[in-house]
Amino acid sequence: MNHIIIGTAGHIDHGKTTLIKALTGRNTDRLKEEQDRGISIELGFTYFDLPSGQRAGIIDVPGHEKFIRNMLAGVIGIDIVLLVIAADEGVMPQTREHLAILDILGIKKGFVVLTKSDLVEEEWLEMVSEEVLESVKGTFLENTPIIFASSTKLLGIDKIIELVDEMSLTLEDKSIEDMPRLPVDRVFTISGFGTIVTGTLLAGKFSVGDEIEIYPEGIKSRIRSLQVHDVDAKEAFAGQRVAINLASVKKNELHRGSVIAPVSSMVDTMMLDVKVKLLKTLDRSIVNRTRLKLYLGTEEVLCRLILLDREILEPGQEAFAQLRLEEKIVAKRGDRFILRFYSPMFTIGGGDVIESNPEKKKRFDEDIIEELLIKEEGNQTAIVEHIIKEKGDLFLSIKELSKESAMFQEQFEEETKKLEDDNLVYIFKLSKDTYPMHKENFLKVLDKIRIVVLDYHNNYPLRQGISKEEIRSKFLGKAKPKLAEAIIDLMIEKGKLKQYNDLLSLSDFKPIFTKEQESIKNQIINHFAQKEFSPPKKEDLFSMGLGKNEETEEILINMITKSELIKVSEDTLMLPESIELAIEKLKDYMVQNEAISVAEFRDLINSNRKIAIALLEYFDQIKLTKRNDEKRILAK
Repeated sequence: MNHIIIGTAGHIDHGKTTLIKALTGRNTDRLKEEQDRGISIELGFTYFDLPSGQRAGIIDVPGHEKFIRNMLAGVIGIDIVLLVIAADEGVMPQTREHLAILDILGIKKGFVVLTKSDLVEEEWLEMVSEEVLESVKGTFLENTPIIFASSTKLLGIDKIIELVDEMSLTLEDKSIEDMPRLPVDRVFTISGFGTIVTGTLLAGKFSVGDEIEIYPEGIKSRIRSLQVHDVDAKEAFAGQRVAINLASVKKNELHRGSVIAPVSSMVDTMMLDVKVKLLKTLDRSIVNRTRLKLYLGTEEVLCRLILLDREILEPGQEAFAQLRLEEKIVAKRGDRFILRFYSPMFTIGGGDVIESNPEKKKRFDEDIIEELLIKEEGNQTAIVEHIIKEKGDLFLSIKELSKESAMFQEQFEEETKKLEDDNLVYIFKLSKDTYPMHKENFLKVLDKIRIVVLDYHNNYPLRQGISKEEIRSKFLGKAKPKLAEAIIDLMIEKGKLKQYNDLLSLSDFKPIFTKEQESIKNQIINHFAQKEFSPPKKEDLFSMGLGKNEETEEILINMITKSELIKVSEDTLMLPESIELAIEKLKDYMVQNEAISVAEFRDLINSNRKIAIALLEYFDQIKLTKRNDEKRILAK
């Protein structure tokens, strides 16, 4: 069943509150100042039952221009609006501004109520009706009924209820499967209960006991109890006016404009990518970097309007822009907003949020404009694709990325799987989290890695490759180590790279020795073979004049990498055959003895103490031996 929110709008003292009292029997002016002055200052809320059996919430918004923020907070989530115009005054400035705001916010259904119709003559009523028809031309209220009413005499009230009921049956069902989100429009405390917030639940559902988070404050809490239309409820659904009793939260810790949503489901931002449109009736143009007031949800913040494809925006024009905010807020793609000058205060236009947590955009960049066009027109799968691509440098998990979209993790994962099926995204499943990587981002990183690896091959043609850890830290440093490993493994699997031990090379690379280098290598082997337990040092080889020192160094590195020489210690190299012979001698000795000292091992291999220590410590490392006081015993 749909849950319906009715809203009123219109100029001050045109009878909105009195009309609501006639419809519901309740006075929404609850403040003493409101009752004394006869005007609405704060939002008023009540409800009434329609003939079809549906219960409709109704919101009374202030008409005075000083309280426009309160009015804007009240129209969020409205399904049907009653534009209230007093017949004795006709269309007034706030009538026009409220109508413009409702149009920008995308309200689709409503009609005009001419209150105080009993106070004017027929001829005047006709003239005002013509003025109304002219004023609503080109808006969502064009071609909608005008109801003549008198709230004091209850004239036209039945017709209003009948029309609201008819319209309510044509409303689209609200999804309760989406992520729940409630922009707060009132915060107060009740003795014995604590902090209460109210608002219109825009999507999804909340249940008593749900863990929630207050954004952008980042305060975690729990729903202690719920009320819908002043009645205790276990659950609240999209489209309902809801009061939430929050556990362990103080009134001063949140404010009108805060948003209640599931824990870790949203990300605060200081920027929004938007499509903005100016009112046709505006009497001035707007230049780049104009400072404005942004009204989004129930929040109000100052911002700078950064025009991305022009210097000036004229009345009636629309353009892509970035709003750079002076305070953190949270938003969701598709949210509608209003922009106003703050001095003097008047509405200039509004639009839609295209990206709720963007990077800073460069102006006059055709690729950026193209990207925003795709996001503006894209379906949910295309939107998820762009989020994955845009946040690619951060290597975020699906859980983290879903916050960027204000979508449930399950929804985001489902769309990501579609992208994987279309070969647009790679998915890496690690132990706890799943990480998507757009194919374009993958190929960009791969191209950068291949350029560096090729350059390394050119500089060091005898080396098997570049350190895998160096590549990881340079190009995948922001990725978790296991994710970076998985990305490199995929590059290897696709035949773009090759791994040798902990080194990476291009898949078709192989070190090739010249005849001279092969000769030097053979001479090195001979020198080590002749002195199997008294191996030469690098410096000794350099002094033999086998070749240029740099060339000999590279040959040695190649031999070490391929295990043709073993690095026993930092400055000791040996042939693997020599090491095997030393192991054989050691094992033969240990058949007759329980342990061996350094001196005994030195004599066993007929070497010096330094080499003996280096070999025994190497044996410790490979778990062949282990220390036992000052001696070694076999580890196995």
